[in-house]
Amino acid sequence: MFAIQSFSSLIENSNANLSNTSKDLLNGLKIFHENQWYICGNLAMSEGQLPHKFINSAPTDLDYQLLVKAALLLISDSAEQPLTITTGFPYSTYRIYKDMATEFLKKTHIIEFDASTYSNSGKRSVILDVQNVEVIPEIVGCTIALRKGEHQAEGNFFVLSCGFGTFESVLSMESGIVEQTMVSTHGLKYAVNMMMSELEKSHYLGFRNAHLMDEAFQKGYIILNRKNVDLKEIRKNVLRSYYNEVISPNLRNVITDANLMKSNKVYLCGGAMLYQDLVECFKNEFGDVAQLEFVSDPASLASKGYTLNSLRVSGGKKQSSVGLDIGNATTVVTTLTE
Repeated sequence: MFAIQSFSSLIENSNANLSNTSKDLLNGLKIFHENQWYICGNLAMSEGQLPHKFINSAPTDLDYQLLVKAALLLISDSAEQPLTITTGFPYSTYRIYKDMATEFLKKTHIIEFDASTYSNSGKRSVILDVQNVEVIPEIVGCTIALRKGEHQAEGNFFVLSCGFGTFESVLSMESGIVEQTMVSTHGLKYAVNMMMSELEKSHYLGFRNAHLMDEAFQKGYIILNRKNVDLKEIRKNVLRSYYNEVISPNLRNVITDANLMKSNKVYLCGGAMLYQDLVECFKNEFGDVAQLEFVSDPASLASKGYTLNSLRVSGGKKQSSVGLDIGNATTVVTTLTE
């Protein structure tokens, strides 16, 4: 059984007194890093002025390191040390960042945090020893989850994963993945930026960035100048444009006639698959020739796969196996329960 915790990947520097502003640690992440206090996740969304996150940040970047600390803090009470951690990156950055991520993660972490955001205990620290680290492509993490998790997928199948930062694909065979079918391109941020450009023609958006607009994109509306602006039609149009301009052209060399002869099963995963308008685009193009499979809780699939990989690396130690997905929109940390 998986224990999954997820939070927004947004961060912001903050020295504000935020006592009892949150109901628990997950919603009250305030962490000390390199002599500065930062609010992370849901607390950054509610209390920050302009929370932010680099797209596909490197392991040496502030936001990446801070989000790792936040995720480890969340499992500090439940996981058994020393930890085995698996994490991943989009295929486009995986080789560049693999060694950097291993170096940053594989050590003893001292994490200082402010617990007064949700309790009366004030500033505290925890120590976490990370013994084993594996870094794999994110799409491979999805494939492991499909084959070894609750889906128990067999045979050959395509995996299409769409998140905020990247869209990726692969054909997974029983013998392994087909390298030439691995694609990594623009994610949902492309569509959010299109929506912002459309809105700016008639509305002042202030200093909102794409990350903050993503919340409005999800809800399907936004309050601008004290007016409720319905975004559903704009969202439908930009998702269709995103699919036609980015996803479909990139899949032409992946879901080919030859590859469809090997398998016609396609798993759709990643947080963007929660948008029915985007799913309809896949149905329109491939519904007659492929068997589309929809993954439950698609945003946590990669993290589940990472956790199962950690279980293998640790030699079956459930309590110390961790999956860490530092996403561009959401960070997901997953452990296993007995």
